[in-house]
Parts: sequence; C-alpha cells; structure tokens
Amino acid sequence: MNGTSPRLRLGSLALLLALLLAWEGASRFLGLSALVLPAPSLVYRSLANGIASGYFWPHLRATGMELALGLLSGCVIGFLAGVAMAESRLLRGLLMPYVVVSQVIPKLALMPLFIVWFGFGMTSTVVITALICFFPLMENTLTGLRQVAPERIELFRMLGATRAQTLWRLKLPSGLPGILAGLRVAVVLALIGAVVGEFIGTSQGLGALVIAAQGMMDTPLMFAVFVLIAILGMLVYEAALALERWLLRPYTQLS
Repeated sequence: MNGTSPRLRLGSLALLLALLLAWEGASRFLGLSALVLPAPSLVYRSLANGIASGYFWPHLRATGMELALGLLSGCVIGFLAGVAMAESRLLRGLLMPYVVVSQVIPKLALMPLFIVWFGFGMTSTVVITALICFFPLMENTLTGLRQVAPERIELFRMLGATRAQTLWRLKLPSGLPGILAGLRVAVVLALIGAVVGEFIGTSQGLGALVIAAQGMMDTPLMFAVFVLIAILGMLVYEAALALERWLLRPYTQLS
C-alpha cells in the first residue's frame, strides 16, 4: 500500500473485518449450505488445515515458479520489443498488427494448442503467462519512449549524442514511470495467466487445485485457494511497487 497512511490502513482492515463478520452472520442466519457459500470460519479451517498439513505447498511452489518464469520472459521480450518499435517506424508498422492479433485472441482458447506444442505441464503455462504479460510492458514502453518532447531530443542531437546515448540518457529515464506502470499491470495479469493456464494445462498449481476442489464439490477448499491466490498477488504487486520506488528514487530526490 504505497503512500497509504496508517489510519487508512486501519480503516481498510476494519472494513475487511466488518465484511467477514457480515458474511459469517449471513451464512449462519440464513442457513446457507457450505456447498453454495461457505462461512469464513469454514474457509479459514480449510486454509489452516491445508497449510499445516503441507497440502498447499507443492501447488504454491508450482504457481510461483510459473509466475516468475512467465513474468520474467514476457517482460523482457515486451520491453525489448517496445524499445525496438519505438526506435524503428518500419518495425512498428510491420509488427504491431501481429502483436494486436496475439492479444485479442482469448488465451484460454490457445491453451489446447500450447499443450500440443509444448506438452502438458509447466512449459505451456509459462508460455501463456508470458504472452499475457508481454503486451502491457511492450505498449507502455513504446508509448513512454515516443512521448519524449521533440525539443529535448533535438537538444541531444545538437550536443552530438548518438542514437544509443539519446535512448539511454534521455528516452528511457523520461519513459521510466510509464514503463514501470506497465510492469505493475503485467504483474497482475501474469498471475491471472498462470492460474488460468493451470486450469487445463497442468496437474499442479493453484489453478489446478481450484478445478480439483470443484470436482470434489469442496467449496471451502476452493475459497481457501482463492485466498492464497489473492495473497500471492498482493505480495508480487507490492514487490513491483518496491522496485518502482527504488528505480525512481534518484529522480524523486532531484525533484
């Protein structure tokens, strides 16, 4: 929660507690079946039992590995593609239609094809995760590098800077906030990609565990997995915020 005051954090926690109490009370008062909507106490019991028994850990490790590999590969390729297309109008015109097409096709529809190509397991999920988080970083990098003021670029040219020096010393620092904003979006989408890929692409991971809980009609377990996914997502997002603060610190100190 970057920039959030302790009072707001306390208020957010109080709101969460109130919602959980209202949910618990409604489940008990209305007599809702645990199959339809389990009470938070049942979800907590399932979560605690799964953690204590070690049942969740292999699935957490699998999803974490797929998330890390997919995010790293997708962001590296997206950043390099964004830089290349920002620097070359020819590449931008040639590649952009194919990039857009790769994003408008539903990724879940591509998963059976990835399984045929890469096999049933982690590789297919990593590929779909990389494909999902590639576009936000590519688009933000492209936009950030192209929005540098033309007069500043002309000043660098007058000072005799090469194209590489202009990119490294002017365009990248100027576009860094936008690039990092794309990274934040990519982090969230990468977790979605990993979980969705696990629905049909692997037998391990939090997404596969959701499908298994659905097959067993164990709704409390399903909600417990949702809690784990939410916690993992928040941790990765906070890591992206910490990286952003570290990279932008020199520029905030100057201002």
